[in-house]
Amino acid sequence: MADGYNPPLQVAGFIATRKGDAERGPAVRVRGDDASLRGVRDGEVVWIYGPRRHDLATVIIDDTLKRGEVVVRDVAGTAPTEIIRLVRTDADRPLLNPKPV
Repeated sequence: MADGYNPPLQVAGFIATRKGDAERGPAVRVRGDDASLRGVRDGEVVWIYGPRRHDLATVIIDDTLKRGEVVVRDVAGTAPTEIIRLVRTDADRPLLNPKPV
């Protein structure tokens, strides 16, 4: 996983879509400050590391969520109340606002 501070996030909700839904596919909704802490941006693809597996998903910024919570859509292997971590797929890109170590 990427270096730096990356605290865990709790899955607060799960959205399962159906064929014909306007918005489909793996996504993770996260607060803007939580995303910034992890160096990810809206629309970026990230790895979601869960208790059983890891998957790719698109980041959607949603500041209505509580700090430390996420809502996942169409990500197999995650369920509400589980703990996950978000990891950038392009570790070569510098962090948005790196924190001193």
